[in-house]
Amino acid sequence: MSQVTVPRRSALGRRAPRTAAQLRLAFDADTRQGQALGPGPGARAIEDDGFPFEWLSDIAESESWRKEINRPLSHIHKWWAQRLGSVFRGITLGALAPKGQDIRELYYSRVRYPEAVVFDPFMGSGTTLIEAVKLGARAIGRDINPVAYFLVRNALAVHRRDEVLATFSALEQTVADRLRRFYQARLPDGRTVPVLYYFWVKHVPCPVCETAVDLFSSRVFAQHAYAKRNPDARATCPSCGEVNRVRFDATDARCTNCGKGFDPSSGPARGQRATCPCCTHGFSIAKTVRNGDTPPDHRLCAKLVLMPDGRKEYLRADADDHALYRMAEAELATLKNPYPIVAIEEGYNTNQAMNYNYRYWHQLFNDRQLLGLALLGESIRGIRSPALRDLFTCLFSGALEFNNMFASYKGEGTGAVRHMFSHHILKPERTPLEANLWGTPKSSGSFSTMFESRILRALDYAEKPFEQRVMADGKTEKVYGLSDPLGFEGAEHFADFVSGKQVYVSCGNSGSTDLADRSVDAVLTDPPFFDNVHYSQLADFFHVWQRHILGADGFRTSSTTRADQEVQHSEESVFRDRLGAVWQECHRVLKDDGLLVFSYHHSRTEGWRSILAALMTAGFGIVAAHPVKAEMSVATPKRQAKEPIDLDILVVCRKLHTLERHAWNGDLWTTVTPVIVYQVERLRTAGRRLSRNDVRIIVMAQLLRPLSVAASREDALALLDAHASHVEPIIDRLHLDLTSS
Repeated sequence: MSQVTVPRRSALGRRAPRTAAQLRLAFDADTRQGQALGPGPGARAIEDDGFPFEWLSDIAESESWRKEINRPLSHIHKWWAQRLGSVFRGITLGALAPKGQDIRELYYSRVRYPEAVVFDPFMGSGTTLIEAVKLGARAIGRDINPVAYFLVRNALAVHRRDEVLATFSALEQTVADRLRRFYQARLPDGRTVPVLYYFWVKHVPCPVCETAVDLFSSRVFAQHAYAKRNPDARATCPSCGEVNRVRFDATDARCTNCGKGFDPSSGPARGQRATCPCCTHGFSIAKTVRNGDTPPDHRLCAKLVLMPDGRKEYLRADADDHALYRMAEAELATLKNPYPIVAIEEGYNTNQAMNYNYRYWHQLFNDRQLLGLALLGESIRGIRSPALRDLFTCLFSGALEFNNMFASYKGEGTGAVRHMFSHHILKPERTPLEANLWGTPKSSGSFSTMFESRILRALDYAEKPFEQRVMADGKTEKVYGLSDPLGFEGAEHFADFVSGKQVYVSCGNSGSTDLADRSVDAVLTDPPFFDNVHYSQLADFFHVWQRHILGADGFRTSSTTRADQEVQHSEESVFRDRLGAVWQECHRVLKDDGLLVFSYHHSRTEGWRSILAALMTAGFGIVAAHPVKAEMSVATPKRQAKEPIDLDILVVCRKLHTLERHAWNGDLWTTVTPVIVYQVERLRTAGRRLSRNDVRIIVMAQLLRPLSVAASREDALALLDAHASHVEPIIDRLHLDLTSS
């Protein structure tokens, strides 16, 4: 086995950044010393090792902070791991433009590829399809999950603004007042004001004395999103329940109502345990909950109201609030089939909720929320136009994410409601927030405000698509006129697509499609990870309501979105085989000179090994791999990770029978090390900070690139395993040079 040589400080040390041209000359000189990995016939721009991934990452970085504003069409409904539209615009251009064309110039040009057919077998929120049709290409998308299919079908459909506005107005006249009456409060002077949010706390009985123990970890229930700059906060008195104004970090306060002192930073709950304030017994919260038969109860403790002069004021919950809630309970009991009663299935992403005795999806809501959703859903079901009924069901479904008892309060200064999937799991919230379902102009996460922020914003974008351009001073500007208005009458099947339709989306297993052999010019996608968020387990939360409103037919025959052939799976071998089946289908439908390009990252070797095996089994080899900015900069799982991954790898593949196979005789690291150094330094020169895991994915992708054209899959996997011991030293050296420079 060859000795691993890692460039030392001379390659990545303290010196003036080199220009892109200097980096390219250095890279060319280095690669001439190793095995050249040239592109196959009919080379495309994305196969060029000079593909401007760092330039594209700067645009993507700007988009990533507010994806729902910069790419609203793919954000009319929740989906997970929504990749950046700017990246997929670059991918699409790179996959369709001949090698030698400048992607930076094309990106802001009105280019068209009307004869090109792009296929995404894991279409998710539809990012690939939207970017493809913006470039004039024809687009095919497929997803095994009904919620994803429903989202994309609505996003790409033709919607007349006047009809959408008229439908919303009709809904408002029909149901808004019925909902608003359950979100109002009476002031001491007798005036009635709307309630923006109700604040609740879970409580469990003490195992010894059976006292209801509030699961406050802190008595501070409301503070500003930027608390250090705006330290004003609110805390409930543990003795009388009064709402007190305190500093967000206060440890001593005196109640303005009862006069008793208390520590606002302290509460009965600490981590996974709680202490009974009555008998001082300490106990496990989860174990105590599991010893019962139902989810924990909730206590209403405060509210935020909108005063007549427009101010917001925090008040304690009073007798009128409790009476109003009991009215909602009573009205809900009179309704026939008001909400879906569907069991939650066990799974990696649902077990945390089930451990708190949540057994049915409707248990994630309180009775007032269920009443409001029942009334709103009934009104939407009555919309005559199928297209408009679908669109408003999509809006209804999106509002579910913010109107349940797993949502929480982010505070003033930002969107106030923290949606239930901020952690990508079903995490029971100990201090949940109940938002005003219909909403007010000052509301967050309500049906009416989401109509403006999601539906109307998406219509604006569909009418006038734009791209973001990053200026020299770091600010951005919108560039219009590069794309035609969006909105399509979709094909119902492939034969319909062949007859001239521009868009064809379908729901089903992408390992088996009705597409013709060699009918696709490029497969562009973002496949799921085998051990990450299991989309179907979470998507069922939306699916059961969509099915309740629109009926259990067509692609909604099952009460769950889980499917036997979904690629995402916690077992590596199952993930590999199912992904391989999809890649095999892509191989069948892809033209011989076409490209398969997908974005990917993983922190574990198994994730890369399974990708290599699946590709080679399907008959693909990797011809290029580029690091690029990945997804949202503010995602909670990313912020909490010790070594967060901020990059995706764009893996560019061709059919193996069009590539020259290679038998490696010890020169593997000689070939890949210069490419790794070249890409790392390009990112460093562009000012991007790389974590150790960012370096890892660059190393792993470049290692897979030559292995994928080995003599056989068995040889490739054996070589990958044999070189595994060299990976960590290379990552250590590169990351050390980056952090010390």
